[in-house]
Amino acid sequence: MADFGINEMQEMQKSLQDKYKHIWEPICAETGQNKLLWMIGEIGEVIDIVKKHGGDIASTDSNLRKDLIEEMADVLMYYNDVLLCYGITADELKQAYSDKFERNMKRW
Repeated sequence: MADFGINEMQEMQKSLQDKYKHIWEPICAETGQNKLLWMIGEIGEVIDIVKKHGGDIASTDSNLRKDLIEEMADVLMYYNDVLLCYGITADELKQAYSDKFERNMKRW
């Protein structure tokens, strides 16, 4: 598989949003909070898998690993919806991430 990053995920999310625009709430700053709450719910599902089975088993048992990865994909889908709601571009995110990385590398 070729590189798979924020740009590709955002394009996929835009396609989903366009396809289901008559069913799903719109992507805009007003709905960003709802997308964050849905993302937190999906993070909870990831936590439930790890908490119930332990990290080692969740990452090595093929069925649990499949469920774990699927829930992580759900988290990323809502994460990308949040970025789209607030108009955050991949370049802006890369810059902020890089800046934060540099600060953390010098922290201790």
